[in-house]
Amino acid sequence: MTKIIREIFYYKNYYLDFFETLKPDVKKKFNWTLQLISTVNRIPEKYFKHITGSTGLYEIRVKVGSDIYRVFSFFDKRQLVVLVNGFQKKSQKSPKNEIVFC
Repeated sequence: MTKIIREIFYYKNYYLDFFETLKPDVKKKFNWTLQLISTVNRIPEKYFKHITGSTGLYEIRVKVGSDIYRVFSFFDKRQLVVLVNGFQKKSQKSPKNEIVFC
């Protein structure tokens, strides 16, 4: 059994509503990525990256084929990762209207 280092918390229904719109293979990759985040001490930046210029805002990064998805998140007391909203990324920069909690 894998030891849980961090708990994942969903803020309101933003992430869950986004998750329900995804294809099964994308859902599977998100579930795998969230398990990685909750069980690994040092999360690879490929999957979980601090957003430059922000104070404590991170993005969970998922790529399936040529499709790229992001979920904004932040830490609460370093043991709890709070997931906010998600979106499919279609350009190099994260859209400002998707960053709702900065």
